Amino acid sequence: MWQQKSYHDERGTGALYLVPTPIGNLEDMTFRAVRTLKEADLIAAEDTRQTKKLCSHFEISTPLTSYHDHNKMQSGKKLIESLREGKQIALVTDAGMPGISDPGYELVVQCVEEEIPVIPLPGANAALPALVASGLDTELFTFYGFLPRGKKEKKAELERLKAFPSTLLFYEAPHRLKETLQVMENILEDRKIAVVRELTKKYEEITRGTLKEVNDFINQGDAEIRGEFCLVVEGSGDIEYLSDQTEQWWESLSVTEHVDHYVKQGEKPKEAIKLAAVDRNVPKRSVYQEYHGL
Repeated sequence: MWQQKSYHDERGTGALYLVPTPIGNLEDMTFRAVRTLKEADLIAAEDTRQTKKLCSHFEISTPLTSYHDHNKMQSGKKLIESLREGKQIALVTDAGMPGISDPGYELVVQCVEEEIPVIPLPGANAALPALVASGLDTELFTFYGFLPRGKKEKKAELERLKAFPSTLLFYEAPHRLKETLQVMENILEDRKIAVVRELTKKYEEITRGTLKEVNDFINQGDAEIRGEFCLVVEGSGDIEYLSDQTEQWWESLSVTEHVDHYVKQGEKPKEAIKLAAVDRNVPKRSVYQEYHGL
């Protein structure tokens, strides 16, 4: 057990600050986020080219280093060493909250294991604004992120999510939007949906309706299919679902076997870990640690 005291730690290590950045409108950068980036010893960025633009706008001169999905293990070790030496490091992604469908999770796990404080800042995020503007139930919701890319795996996930009583939140890329919405209509039938595009930007749009109505509209060719999308989908409304689950297909599998099942279906290990965690209704962190023997 370790109780982090974010602002009263006297052990001499640095701290990792998770700093959200605007998802489209620079005015959504908070005063605290700007100050944190200015005061940090180092900014770890998903794309240093993108972050340089942000730093230039807010006159931030802190040195930058790269931390992204392709170098996170090697870069993460260097960042941990710097944190052990007492450096203050701010982690940012291209847009939004680090660790939410963006790099950051593994570095946070490493910090927790080393008992290095992890200090999150509140700020810009696409999922919650999309939810509260959707007109759908906000009392109970499930954030999923990006569905699997493969059509077969996507169908399987939506079949599993079909019984969830909660409002469902997804991210989707523009080139996969039509296929995803059609699969949703086939499986989730005529539920209500809000398709939220380019939140906070000049061309922000929210298209509300049933899955059939939205699919018909998009297939007519009148819709702009550009930018970032958040899909907010009505839940099943079956509140008994959560307490009335039958045995699941994976219950006889170990965590490693469960993750490997998805890897064999073509998923990358990171996505396979996420899917297994959702199946088991446990934190992704615990699946990650058990799978990697940490």
